[in-house]
Amino acid sequence: MSITKQYFKQNKPLHKQTVVITGASSGIGRATALAFANQGAKLVLASRQKEVLNEVVEVCDRLGAKAIAVVTDVGDAQAVKQLAKDACLFGGTVDVWINVAGIGALGEFNSIPIEVHDQIIRTNLIGYINGAHAVLPTFKKQGAGIIINVNSVGGFVALPYSVGYAASKFGVRGYSEALRGELQCYPGIHICDIYPSFVDTPGPEHAANYTGKKLKPMKPVTATSKVANTILKLAQEPKASTLVGGMAYLARLSALFAPNITRYSLVKIMDNYFKQAEPVPVTNGSIFEPTGSNNKISGGYTSKIKTSNKAIKIAGLAGFAIGGLLALRKLL
Repeated sequence: MSITKQYFKQNKPLHKQTVVITGASSGIGRATALAFANQGAKLVLASRQKEVLNEVVEVCDRLGAKAIAVVTDVGDAQAVKQLAKDACLFGGTVDVWINVAGIGALGEFNSIPIEVHDQIIRTNLIGYINGAHAVLPTFKKQGAGIIINVNSVGGFVALPYSVGYAASKFGVRGYSEALRGELQCYPGIHICDIYPSFVDTPGPEHAANYTGKKLKPMKPVTATSKVANTILKLAQEPKASTLVGGMAYLARLSALFAPNITRYSLVKIMDNYFKQAEPVPVTNGSIFEPTGSNNKISGGYTSKIKTSNKAIKIAGLAGFAIGGLLALRKLL
């Protein structure tokens, strides 16, 4: 296949690859670690929680993989460089680097301390840049390597009351695009972005919450395993951009063709939710320190209603048609 399509078949089998996963203690990161462990990959697992990481390593070992835990704050550039060095020492090389670690905060912009906005940008955006900066010298020497950035549909659609998070996710998309262009002379190096819709992880419980209301993801929610399996596939067949979940496609089209309506609708949805949601105390969540609780793969939010692929395609076409009509209307 043509390199211009940013797509190729990885010849090196997964059980011979060394894979680094940040944010591996829970949610998407933990699910991804187990998915690669089932393939026998050498795993270098990173997060801020030593005991939890060791638990994940034990599970991966039982699945037949070789894994190590490296406690890392991705916002610390030197710590991420050390993570890359440890990975090379452990595996002899690094084949895949997966940026998953992320944090978030929900609340009215000025109700969220500026230090929290700063920490979100540092983790979600600078952390991803730190990862690429640390591993790319190795990839260039090898002439090959894959960076997979777990973004979000929030990289296309800015969710109200999450300014820092939205800025970080839009930023990740920009960093990836710029870096992908710069690396065109290295056809064996691939920068892959994955954009899931709302995912069934413990994220809402770990998030900083300044709304005073209990947080839940918008339904339908994508299963964490689906995201992990998509990442697994990208490690063998890298593509520049991948959306996961029917709602991701709809949100992307809506933001592209009807941005004003999308923005207005999201504010209404959020405001109505806050009026009805159960009250809870304000918390910093895991912004500055891990909460140390609920480090599971799933958050228990998965929708019981299954939508067929046909229904998703029909909905997507409908969304595209509506968006196109709205755009045409503005031109007339």
